Amino acid sequence: MPRFLTAAWLEELAGAALGAAVPDDVALTVEHVVTGTPHGDVRYGVRIAGGTVEVVPGSPPDPDATFRQDWETAVAVHRGELSAQDAFMTGRLELTGDVRALIRTQDAVAALEETFAELRERTEY
Repeated sequence: MPRFLTAAWLEELAGAALGAAVPDDVALTVEHVVTGTPHGDVRYGVRIAGGTVEVVPGSPPDPDATFRQDWETAVAVHRGELSAQDAFMTGRLELTGDVRALIRTQDAVAALEETFAELRERTEY
């Protein structure tokens, strides 16, 4: 089982993303920054474009939006114990960038939850 936010976990996330079905007209790049993990601060990007989803380690070039959160928040969101919306509303998740791009693509982003569900079940924290 991969440990959350390790290189092995990111590789499995990238593999799961290859099977994602997203509309061809959706284009969005989101950077995720998680601070204070057992592995140090972790950055990775999720890029949706041309009907494909790609996960890249590190900071992606020109993200439309960036989510920044601490380890405890990221674990709670990933486990489904806390929604990203609730984390944002309570100040535990910081969002910068083009919020309108997230709103425009929210259906495609929500569909990715199912794509990543199997990995979520196998993840260790």
